[in-house]
This record gives sequence, C-alpha cells and structure tokens, in this order.
Amino acid sequence: MKAKHALGAATADTAPGPADLTIEDVRAAAERIEGAVVKTPMMHSITLSQITGADVWLKFENLQFTAAYKERGALNALLHLNEEQRARGVIAASAGNHSQGLSYHGTRLGVPVTIVMPRTTPTVKVMQTESVGGNVVLEGETFDEAYAHARELEAQRGLTFVHPFDDPLVAAGAGTVALEMLETKPDLDCLVTPIGGGGLISGMSTVAKAADRDIEVVGVQAGLFPSMFSAFKGEPRECGGDTLAEGIAVKQPGAFTSQVIAERVDDILLVDEPALEKSVSLLLQIEKTVVEGAGAAGLAAVLSNPQRFAGKSVGLPLCGGNIDTRLLANVLLRDLARQGRLARLRVTLQDRPGALFKVMRLFDEHNVNIIEIYHQRIFTTLPAKGLITDIECEARDAEQVERLVAALRMARYTVQVVELN
Repeated sequence: MKAKHALGAATADTAPGPADLTIEDVRAAAERIEGAVVKTPMMHSITLSQITGADVWLKFENLQFTAAYKERGALNALLHLNEEQRARGVIAASAGNHSQGLSYHGTRLGVPVTIVMPRTTPTVKVMQTESVGGNVVLEGETFDEAYAHARELEAQRGLTFVHPFDDPLVAAGAGTVALEMLETKPDLDCLVTPIGGGGLISGMSTVAKAADRDIEVVGVQAGLFPSMFSAFKGEPRECGGDTLAEGIAVKQPGAFTSQVIAERVDDILLVDEPALEKSVSLLLQIEKTVVEGAGAAGLAAVLSNPQRFAGKSVGLPLCGGNIDTRLLANVLLRDLARQGRLARLRVTLQDRPGALFKVMRLFDEHNVNIIEIYHQRIFTTLPAKGLITDIECEARDAEQVERLVAALRMARYTVQVVELN
C-alpha cells in the first residue's frame, strides 16, 4: 500500500490512488469530526416511495450549518494540518459550498482561510463566504483562472491548498455521510449519489463496498456536464450550459476520484434539467425541505429511471441546500406550469370595446383564475384592428385548462397554449 497522502503535498510521483482511501480512513474521519458537524437525520419518504416505486430514504445534508455536506471533508482536511500549516493558513479555489465549509471550520479552529473566486461570482456567494470568516480574493473571469491564481498564492505565501474534491482526506470526510446512512438503514440496496468532481461518491462508494452485503453505488451527473460519465463510460461528450445543478457542473473530474470511481462505482446516470427542476420542487412540496439542484440529482435519477430502481431500498443524500431564492421561485412556478396548474393562453381579439370582457366571462364560467394580462397591438402581424392578448392563469389541473381552451375555440377565438421550453 502507498504511503498516506499528506495534505497539500502531492506531486506527480506521490499522487494518491484508490489505496489511499479505505474504510478505515472514513471511520477515522468520522471519529475526528464527530460533534463538530451535524449528524443529519435520515428519513423514510412514504410519498416519494409511492411516486417512484422505490423505497426512498433521504439523508438531509442540507441541514448542515453551511447547508452542505462539504463541511465534512473540509474539516477532516483541516484537522490533519500541523501547527505550522495551521498558523500560515489554507487556500482554496471555489465559488460553491466548499468555500463556506472550509471558511466556517477554519475560522472556528483559528486557521486563516483564503478563498479565490472568479470575478464573475455572484455577490451573494462572496458575502456568504465572508460571513463565515473566509477572506475572499476575486481573480480571473473563469474558475480555471481563479484556480491558477490560488495555486500561485499557495506557493507565494506558503499556504496549504485544500482541494474541494480531489484529495483522499476530503473524500474520506465526505464518506462519513454513507457511514451514517448505513447506521440508520443497514439494508439499503443502493446509494444514488450526485457527482461533480467525485469526492462525495468516492467516499460513499468506499463505505458501500466495505459492507458485509452487496450495495450498489450509482452516480448521477447533470446531462449538461457529463464529465465523469464520459470518463467512466468511455463516451466523450461536450460539457457546458446553464444547469440548475451548478454544484456538480464540473468540466474536469478529479484524477484521484476518477480512479476510485472506476474501481468502486457500479454505474453513472445522466439527468436532464426538467427532472432536476421537478425534483427540487417535489422535495419542497412533499418533504418541506429546500434543496439545490445538485442535491436533488439523486431523486431526479430515480424519477427518470423507475424500472431500474423499482422495489429497491434506495438511499439519497440531499447534499446541499444553497439555492438562490429567486431561482427557487422560478423552479417552483415552472413546475406548476408543467403540471398544467399554471398556463399562458395567447388569444387573438378584435380591438373593440367589450372584447376582453367577453373572454373574461368564459374564464369565470370555468372557474379559472386570471393572474396577469398582457396586450400586444404594435409588434404583431395581425391587421391594425387586431390584438394579441396573453393571459396567465391558474387552474386546478391541466384538464380544467383544456376545457377552457375548448370553450374559447367553440366561441371562435384563436387560442394558443404557450408551451414551457
């Protein structure tokens, strides 16, 4: 077995491999961080089990102090620092949950923490990191540029770099999530785990494969960022786009984590954006819990592959809950639109007194509530006396909207249901 990887000290010759992450490492991490992170609840979801056909168990890592599992790995890494390293401080490149977890526990332990973020990082993320004690440096337009600058500062200032995922100590800390899950539910058949750079699933698969029974480990990536999927399957795909699951939007997977995943993960699935949106919405509506897109990826995979998980006892880590409130509002409203409970109807009218009133009477007769009305007279191909009216409305279900549309067309109105992309 290789010598254990020293934090911040890996070179090309001493790069860590799967042998540097064992069940003993994860158990040691659990003892090390005990009492300093939340031992989050794991609960059976009766309703989601009924919806998916699987026996669904949820691990609420969104209830950590910084609302993400990342605290576990960051703290485990910090607790490995020697006195000189603690005095000099640590550095990381991150605009996500790792920055907050590292900053929070570094500040708590008296270790200076520097976080390098791209200049394009939303102000709210900068403020969140600073609020828990991190010193934020804005550099570069992309994450790669921020990362390069962080490594420069590491060398210049003698800081210790703490990678967000590609480090055995960080992965071991993340693996404590699986230890707690199996402590609560030892007979789980399957762990379905989001993958960005691969730290979480590396730790969790290490725990699963050390169990005394066969536990399947399935990773999940956003379809727009299939980096680890491509490496695992040997099917190169493009990465990029605006995904709801920004926490796992990683273009370059970890070198160390890729090796662990190749050895210990059974499969990787991709999920599309509508499935991620639906999962975020379901978790809020059913479980009354706020989960970010990455945290909902496991549920999205189960919803998208019902036959694959039917009848299995499935553990889903809700790995984070840091989602912008405006984005969350959009997700919820879009989900209502997909269900048919919100609709936008585009109705062509003649521009004359009483025309809109007559349409409103049909909405009233069908008990459909009008939310907003938009008139368009100028930018249209209709004759000068015609106008387009977009009416946003709320109904009990899609069937109620369909009956209203049929009634409008019976009354000789031209009606188009504006579809959600």
